[in-house]
Amino acid sequence: MRREIAIVVFPGFQLLDAAGPIAVFEMAERFRPDSYAIQVVAPGGGVVRSSSGVSLNAEPLDDARFDTVIVAGGNLAQVEAGQPAIAALLAGDGWRRAAGVCSGAFFLADSGLLDGRLATTHWAAADRFRQRYPQVRLDADRMFIRDGKVWTSAGISAGIDLALALVEDDLGPGIARRTAQQLVVHQRRHAGQSQYSVLVEQGGKTGRFGDLIGWMRGRLGEPMTVERLAERAAMSPRNFARAFSAEIGATPAKVVEGLRLEAARLAVETSHLHLDHIAVSTGFGDTHRMRRAFVRAFGSSPQSLRRSAGA
Repeated sequence: MRREIAIVVFPGFQLLDAAGPIAVFEMAERFRPDSYAIQVVAPGGGVVRSSSGVSLNAEPLDDARFDTVIVAGGNLAQVEAGQPAIAALLAGDGWRRAAGVCSGAFFLADSGLLDGRLATTHWAAADRFRQRYPQVRLDADRMFIRDGKVWTSAGISAGIDLALALVEDDLGPGIARRTAQQLVVHQRRHAGQSQYSVLVEQGGKTGRFGDLIGWMRGRLGEPMTVERLAERAAMSPRNFARAFSAEIGATPAKVVEGLRLEAARLAVETSHLHLDHIAVSTGFGDTHRMRRAFVRAFGSSPQSLRRSAGA
């Protein structure tokens, strides 16, 4: 079945929000021909200039029906200026599923589509989103979220992760995995992965905790209390917890669990190590605790993820 994909843009849109998903669907189409037809659309159509100055040619929004409508994000000033035509498209019934990339979630919320639903957006826009849409259950710690027929993703590059998840939903994990490999995506991120992971990699907004993060990665099997981390950072526990959360956007405990989940998932999917060994070496202690953490973060057990990776 051929699925019509509409990529919705507007003046000032973020180019990668549109180009990332387009590349994903293009590659999936190569592996499963006649699966997707991609169309860029915009209010009024014509040449639409992105925030980078690069433009895309778009068809006008009309009464066409689409399988999937994906709305790009962009600078909040342009997004908040409002695009009634986009809201009207989303509020209609001319699609099977809808998605917002980055601040594209603002358009979905404007249309009422996210009322009462769980959603995410770029971490930097989270406070503004909560102020404008208190009726939406925002979780700004997720890479992407699916709530029924509506999908939302975190900032910019997370649109690629969302599109890969849409492909997996349509064509199965095999095609999605081959698409990710062809795009040379280092490791396809999962829905539960914190969008603050980029800040973790950088050691925070200023890089202040870069050495500490590297030290933590090498000792995941050891206790990682706030007191121990604070001592390593030469700070008091209270000041450390406050400064770390401000730099990373997440608590020390959440970052520790994220690092452990990342290491454990990699070992589960790419090695033949026994799950007991993986649980101990990554700091979960036993397979039961690791399984609970996996189900909470990934929606699947370690055994299920290993089987999927093997397939």
